[in-house]
Amino acid sequence: MNGPFDDPSCDMSEASWEAEMSFDGVHEEMLVAVHGDGTPVRSRWTYRAGEPYAVTVAFQAGPGRWVEWVFARDIIDAGLVGSAGLGDVRIRPERTLEHSVVVLEISSPEGEARLELDLRSVAAFLDATAAIVPLGEEEDYLDIDGLIDELTRV
Repeated sequence: MNGPFDDPSCDMSEASWEAEMSFDGVHEEMLVAVHGDGTPVRSRWTYRAGEPYAVTVAFQAGPGRWVEWVFARDIIDAGLVGSAGLGDVRIRPERTLEHSVVVLEISSPEGEARLELDLRSVAAFLDATAAIVPLGEEEDYLDIDGLIDELTRV
């Protein structure tokens, strides 16, 4: 693979992201490489204990413009070690001699993108989410009564 991760001026290591963790959520910014384009884009990763199965990721699509996607946390986790996801979202690890990346392919009626992220950064984000809600224990943190109240208020 020949892309921004191979460019020494583009440090996509753990130093390229900022993390903020609270007792009920994790918020991180990471640089993401768009396949075929040497310019990385910003992404904002958010995890909340109140939505224990979901990770929200916003990608900067231009000045002041963000595109938001919601992914299942377990698919991101599975994509660190093998291919995961079907349809609109696919994720898999890809390793070169220099770098280990996660390839995230997303598609919608508006278009599609192939994104490359530093594998260590994504793993560190997932570790931070697991410190709040351990993987496999999401059901214990789901507020069913609150969800029913929200749905019946319509």
